[in-house]
Amino acid sequence: MKYLVTGATGQLGSKVVEALLTSVPAEQVAVSVRNPAKAEGLRARGVDVRQADFDDPSSLDQAFAGVDRLLIISADGDNETRIRQHKNAVEAAARAKVGFIAYTSLANAANSHLQLAPPHQAAEKAILDTGIPYSILRNNWYLENELSTIQAVQAGAPWVTSAGEGRVGWALRQDYADAAAAVLTGSGHENTIYELSGKLLSQEELAAAVGAVIGKEVKVQQVDDAAYADIMKGAGVPEFIIPMLVGIQQGIRDGELAVESQDFEKVLGRPATPLHTALEQLINR
Repeated sequence: MKYLVTGATGQLGSKVVEALLTSVPAEQVAVSVRNPAKAEGLRARGVDVRQADFDDPSSLDQAFAGVDRLLIISADGDNETRIRQHKNAVEAAARAKVGFIAYTSLANAANSHLQLAPPHQAAEKAILDTGIPYSILRNNWYLENELSTIQAVQAGAPWVTSAGEGRVGWALRQDYADAAAAVLTGSGHENTIYELSGKLLSQEELAAAVGAVIGKEVKVQQVDDAAYADIMKGAGVPEFIIPMLVGIQQGIRDGELAVESQDFEKVLGRPATPLHTALEQLINR
């Protein structure tokens, strides 16, 4: 059996590979990376390191050759780039006749109106069109995404949001990585869609949990989208990123991430790491 993880030196991919290596021999694990030099540590441990670029279909053909079960980790970049790259990866998987494709998607991707959704919608459709057995891993939201806000709060700033009462299923990146590894190596996951979500919480509830961990009251400042954009700009956030951040706040406010699910239990046999524990890990690491 040969397992391959794309984007294996990234924040999620590296954790997936480590999770895989706890359950399968290194010689059964392959990774595809744009820069193999960044994966020399994995090669030294016996992992099959393969060079591939999502914009170079021939490199994907070589990387996916002989692979039984493939995890495609969604790419970075603007929507047009990601749609093209995801399509290239799925088509290469079909040409390589891989036996199973898992893909890291977005919460409620098929019906999502988030600005981040179109590349995931396109990827999911492309995978289904291949006829290859699949598992779609619809990751809700990484708790790590809130680290800059947590750090600002620790420095004395309020918790600034324009998300209103919208709720989010935050979980640690490690939880999502463990789920991906479990699906890739486990049985009974063919033709499944998993909504991977932690307990749904509002901004106020998350801020209160952060306050409990850092030992201080965290004040939540609810603002409108224009004020949120101004505050982000004043905090030094690059201007080209601000519309995306505002769009995420809008989406949360509109319930785009309020997906109630126990699929972590289905995949891992346990829920996502409890919030207090997760925050302690994140803040004190």
